[in-house]
Amino acid sequence: MAEPVRVRRLTDQEGQKLQQIVRRGSTSSVRYRRAMMLLASAGGNRVPVIAQLVQADEDTVRDVIHRFNEIGLACLDPRWAGGRPRLLNPDDEDFVVQTATTRPTKLSQPFTRWSIRKLAAYLRRVHGRVIRIGREALRCLLARRGVTFQRTKTWKESPDPDRDAKLDRIEEVLNRFPDRVFAFDEFGPLGIRPTVGSGWAVVGYPERHPATYHRTHGIRYFHGCYSVGDDTLWGVNRLKKGAANTLAALKSIRAARPDGAPIYVILDNLSAHKGEKIRRWAKKHRVELCFTPTYASWANPIEAHFGPLRQFTIANSHHRNHTVQTRALHAYLRWRNKNARHPDVLAAQRRERARVRSEKGVRWGGRPAAAAA
Repeated sequence: MAEPVRVRRLTDQEGQKLQQIVRRGSTSSVRYRRAMMLLASAGGNRVPVIAQLVQADEDTVRDVIHRFNEIGLACLDPRWAGGRPRLLNPDDEDFVVQTATTRPTKLSQPFTRWSIRKLAAYLRRVHGRVIRIGREALRCLLARRGVTFQRTKTWKESPDPDRDAKLDRIEEVLNRFPDRVFAFDEFGPLGIRPTVGSGWAVVGYPERHPATYHRTHGIRYFHGCYSVGDDTLWGVNRLKKGAANTLAALKSIRAARPDGAPIYVILDNLSAHKGEKIRRWAKKHRVELCFTPTYASWANPIEAHFGPLRQFTIANSHHRNHTVQTRALHAYLRWRNKNARHPDVLAAQRRERARVRSEKGVRWGGRPAAAAA
């Protein structure tokens, strides 16, 4: 029997980029949908499930996964055909890209970054080579070659010495015991303030929220639990993160499987998740804590479900106090669990399932994992 099609193990940079695309959205719907396909596959979902999630053909999902395994994130960009023939030869295009990605100070220019206008002017008068290209054509050329105007960023890789072992264990329990796998995490802080969003309105008359200057309600943190087997999400708002609240959540998860069978809880490396009291309780009650590697929160399946929760209850809201906000969260959770396959929920999850990964070129699931206890 052929092995199921799935993405290779992601690099840290790839995972972070996919997380960003899904959380923040993308100007290209094609990039957005493809990023969600990759993130869903990296989270252990099979091709038929992904196809239903993104409302696409199964062959399309397989093509995107194979393409990513071959060329990486370049597969996110569509390859459009047609249009006016190019006036620049490949060598000229390579020179333009090389110039655009070189700091102007290295080319004796008195600024630290190019604008389209400055770059076009420099190319017209560069010594030994004259490239005449308009600003819009230059912008399209750079976009086609994968060069965009971006903010300078810092980077980090997981320093966890057990990174691969932890990822292998998470993958194994997801594949072997999906009905006994749960995910836990917190998101916040949640404040009481008007929050921007989007909605239908008459052109030129968007819904408006007042500005805030004094926020006297404090903050809350949503503690969420997700059952992988039956696709159920539940949670509660707390004043703060802490070991006591983590233990309460774990007890809630254990109560979801009262038969006493071993269960597996995926959670991150927050110190409030790793106390001695929690470890003793988990061992006593047959709960295995599967920690994600450091800086690898994308490996937690609950991450993809926090996006819809933010979109439908926090974004475009103006709650009067935390009680009202909490009621709104719980009302959405009840609706969501009754309509887990609703197109709006699936679409929001698609946008979230790629904001969540980062790893380094090792195939996810490429090596046989040790047998689960």
